[in-house]
Amino acid sequence: MPYILKQFDVISGKKVEDFLVGIVKLPENLAFKLLQKGRIIDDKKKRLQKGYVLKSGFIEVSIYEAITKGLKPMFQTEHFAIFDKPSGLIVHPSARSTQYTLLDEIRFHFGDEASLVHRIDAETSGLVLVSKNKYSEMVLSAMFEEKKFIKKYKALVQNELKEEVLIDKNISNSKGLIKLKMQLSEDGKESLTKIKPILYDKTKNQTLVEATPYTGRQHQIRVHLDAINHTIVGDPIYGLDEKFVDNFLKGNISKEEREKITKEKRLMLHANYLEFTFLNRTYKFFSKSTL
Repeated sequence: MPYILKQFDVISGKKVEDFLVGIVKLPENLAFKLLQKGRIIDDKKKRLQKGYVLKSGFIEVSIYEAITKGLKPMFQTEHFAIFDKPSGLIVHPSARSTQYTLLDEIRFHFGDEASLVHRIDAETSGLVLVSKNKYSEMVLSAMFEEKKFIKKYKALVQNELKEEVLIDKNISNSKGLIKLKMQLSEDGKESLTKIKPILYDKTKNQTLVEATPYTGRQHQIRVHLDAINHTIVGDPIYGLDEKFVDNFLKGNISKEEREKITKEKRLMLHANYLEFTFLNRTYKFFSKSTL
């Protein structure tokens, strides 16, 4: 479990931040961050703030402790690493109760300064870029904001796609029952995706495509493909009845029922290719895994 409570007997008369740094041995920036987020409490469950003078009893500190399940980076340098994420693995804890995420492996291998440069959906598999220090985090994150990366995905979609298509449709948050969903909207953010057909399976009426997003909106590829009647196979959110989606997100749908409805056990979307230039060197990565 990533977040755990650790208990420490206090030293009377010491400021809580000095105690956390000097006795608990937390990095100063982490100590202040935990105090700010209310993750330091006393024996009466009162949240402690910076400057509080400890008196007696104990304090409890809620700390993120990374665990590993054996996932290792496929490539790394002094400044960054590339993970080939399996489908089903969340990249970042969505709540303090979240048991295991890709961030666990990142922090386990590289320490507390390491972080995700970008994110992909839990059910999407494939390449994820990780910064290993504050310098690379600043530079690589800025590059993503400035769209200085080339990302390509493989997706298996419903129906036959015969020709390459450029989808230029704005995306905004859904105003329907499912708040997690995104939707096309003239008032939404500019969103551009190129879809190129690779192989058509006539028996299943499915097409393997390459998707290149030129913007980075949430669920962008999924929304755009669904909008042109080529919903991604296995998608449990788009192209389906909202009551089913609501029950799925609430955990009320069995794996068997989900597979029966979506035709697959997982979302058939894979981050296959990543290209960028860092410190005057161009890197090109291909995922070693497939759909």
